[in-house]
Amino acid sequence: MNEPRGLSRDYGSTLLGAVDEGPRRQRIRIQLLLTTTIVGAQLIGIVVAISLALVGIPDPSFLRGDLVWVNFLALPVYIVCSLALGVLVGTVMTVRSLKWSMRDQVPTRDDARRTAWARRRLTALQALLWVGAAVMLGIWYGVVDPILIPKVVLIVLMSGIVVIAIVNIFVDVLLRPVYAKLMQAGFSVRGSSVRSRALSAWLIGTGVPLSGVFMVVLFAATSGRSSLVGVFVSVTVLVAVAAAVGLLAMFLFSWDVTGPIRNVQAGMSKVRGGDVSPAVDLVVYDASELGELQFGFNSMVAGLREQERVRDIFGRHVGRDVAAQALRSDPELGGAERTVAVIFVDVIGSTTLATEHTPTEVVAVLNRFFQQVVEAVETHRGLVNKFEGDAVLAIFGAPLEIDDPAGAALAASREIADRLARNVPELKAGIGVSFGTVVAGNVGAIQRFEFTVIGDPVNEGARLSEAAKEAPHLPFASERAVAAAGDDEARLWSPRTALVLRGRSAQTRIYTPTSRRTDSGSGRSEDHSAARGTP
Repeated sequence: MNEPRGLSRDYGSTLLGAVDEGPRRQRIRIQLLLTTTIVGAQLIGIVVAISLALVGIPDPSFLRGDLVWVNFLALPVYIVCSLALGVLVGTVMTVRSLKWSMRDQVPTRDDARRTAWARRRLTALQALLWVGAAVMLGIWYGVVDPILIPKVVLIVLMSGIVVIAIVNIFVDVLLRPVYAKLMQAGFSVRGSSVRSRALSAWLIGTGVPLSGVFMVVLFAATSGRSSLVGVFVSVTVLVAVAAAVGLLAMFLFSWDVTGPIRNVQAGMSKVRGGDVSPAVDLVVYDASELGELQFGFNSMVAGLREQERVRDIFGRHVGRDVAAQALRSDPELGGAERTVAVIFVDVIGSTTLATEHTPTEVVAVLNRFFQQVVEAVETHRGLVNKFEGDAVLAIFGAPLEIDDPAGAALAASREIADRLARNVPELKAGIGVSFGTVVAGNVGAIQRFEFTVIGDPVNEGARLSEAAKEAPHLPFASERAVAAAGDDEARLWSPRTALVLRGRSAQTRIYTPTSRRTDSGSGRSEDHSAARGTP
């Protein structure tokens, strides 16, 4: 069942849309998410910086009269300008690198290279803005009081690390649809690894706050002016900042990592249910080790799909039961004695058919003929063992054992006669049914062999089909087959005649159906024209 378009998780998140989304909607989505990411990360960095400057690391203080022009003029102007510059340049630069994707074009090698550098350039831009802020603010505050320089530079760089880490993690997620197109086009994409993403999350949630706590203790120890209460308040603020920012970092990291894993998990659930169709294949969109996991899953499913295809073709060539038995164990040459029933069906007048029709028409008619025989045999749990030109050999009781092979074969022969008369009236066929002990197994050479049965019942079935050509609307069965069948089936057969079959010296008593049921079970069609023979 397909997910609604609005709930698609093709790329691990509903925010990223679906694979079949149009280029215009994808462009709007990427631009909107990219702008929101840059603005949100910058605002988080600014809030962290202000919290550290005012409360987290209070000494030396910025709240001084000689710093009014810096605090309320220079600093706000730089924040507004850098925020606008970061959003404008970052969005334009990234969108320009991805224009091939937004126009739904086939990527070139240059497109792949520019896309790979898009995240790095955006991260470098954010780093440049915050390093610039550290330099500018260090100069401005240092002009008033040089003792403020270490605190200013430290706070700005710590906040910048938070911003860079958030942008780095989120942009990796944001570019998944683009990465997917590159990988589908055969290009290798190198994004940030899971290890680097984990390191970014650690820097946001642990590294920066610990550095802040260390600086608070350092300033308190060196200045000698900090009280115990002041240190406690500062550490408390840092812990609160660490908790909030760390929670955000872990959410982004888990969101980034669990998306591909959940896709693989959902695919594995479908495979366990037996679905290996192309619909199970995942969109490979992650540029880290997780993308290799997605690719590996698709390769596994492709292998299973090919295995199922081979199994299906194998089953069609040798029969489902023979294929299943061969796959369960290593097949060997030789066989074992089995008691089976055999049906032999042979077309009457095949030479005339070949001379009056083209080869294509002959094949079409024979395929319709074989279809009726196969369906009837499989309905009664038999195996169509061979197609011998215009004849069919079917076995009941090998390799799959059944309770009443003779009864199943007799019922199948009656159904075959009905089906051929109804669905392939232009062909007539002799149908013979026999029963007895055969050797069932693999015959041939070790390099090439096939499953078959060898024994007198097979020869008898072929001779009975020859005899049945005198009455093609009736199957001929040997007395052994009728005697071995269950009572429900045996009572539907009665003796017709006794013949000396070709290649034999003794007579064989032949039985034919006294009544025949149609396939649909809608009623009975009685055949009282069959002459009763004398044993």
